[in-house]
Amino acid sequence: MAMEDHHKRGNHPAGEIALALGGGGMKGLAHIGVLKVLEREGFRIGAIAGTSAGGLIGAVYAAGYRPDEIEDILSNIDQTKMFGRRPNDGPSILGLAGLTRLLAELLGERTFADLSVPLAVTAVDARSGQEIIVHNGNLVDAVLATAAVPGVFPPVTIGNITLMDGGVLDPVPVSISRWLAPTLPVVAVSLNAPPEKWAELPPFYKLPIHIPGPPPIVERFSRLRLARAFNLFVQSVEYSSRLLSELRLQIERPEVLIRPDVAMVGWLDRVDVHQVVAAGEEAARKALPDIRASLSWSNRIGRRLRRSFTPQANPVSLVAPVSHALGDPQEADIDEP
Repeated sequence: MAMEDHHKRGNHPAGEIALALGGGGMKGLAHIGVLKVLEREGFRIGAIAGTSAGGLIGAVYAAGYRPDEIEDILSNIDQTKMFGRRPNDGPSILGLAGLTRLLAELLGERTFADLSVPLAVTAVDARSGQEIIVHNGNLVDAVLATAAVPGVFPPVTIGNITLMDGGVLDPVPVSISRWLAPTLPVVAVSLNAPPEKWAELPPFYKLPIHIPGPPPIVERFSRLRLARAFNLFVQSVEYSSRLLSELRLQIERPEVLIRPDVAMVGWLDRVDVHQVVAAGEEAARKALPDIRASLSWSNRIGRRLRRSFTPQANPVSLVAPVSHALGDPQEADIDEP
């Protein structure tokens, strides 16, 4: 069976839904568990909008990989080698050299047009601060852009625009999912704990220690004033992201909200992949009654009567591919409608 065909096989008796997959670094492995349950229960995924880790998992799934295949692949990678820097990387503490190689192996030169599920990922124009919807062009480039956490990973420059992590403005892209599939219920997956549990979360995030070098040197670096300052920066970004995510979820109101219990997982923690995936499965199973209710005839009629939705973000097309080798990127153009 061709890899790209498996999403279209079967009758999908449970119905069709759209997904909004939120960002959260290594927490994003929980998206795999959500997808496993949805497939197992017979739901068809009609569209996916993803931010950061959600864009990564969404892209690999939309390219035709089954959730259990994605889990197997990611459980066998060396997590300590994902975040090395390339010689020409922009300003950042870590890099995405290992992740770039992995994506090149999984996705090759696929574009959005090659996908079996409609997909869009979010990014932010580093110069204007405008949210960007990337839904055309080279897939690997788009995933690297949506995952480029400012200051942590290098921004992705394509043509005359520099893109960074879409989670800066849109941690869980509900509106973009609705834009892709306005008549489908949006099932959103947030990797943040609910507000009533924020007081229980650890107050401090350690510096990501997957830094090349002997352990004694890495440990010494982690005690430097600069490293402690970076920890405070990460902590403040986490606080802002949590609040922004909750505000947008309240405004955009997805039909179903799934919250895997992964709040204790750090952005770049070394994790047990199967354990994080299992957290996504458990949360998705609990949400099944709500998902089925969102597909009732009355809710379907309401969505069909809903006026066409236009997101505030700016859709763009990445026209030319960018090299994924460890050297300089090729020039690419961006056409804005």
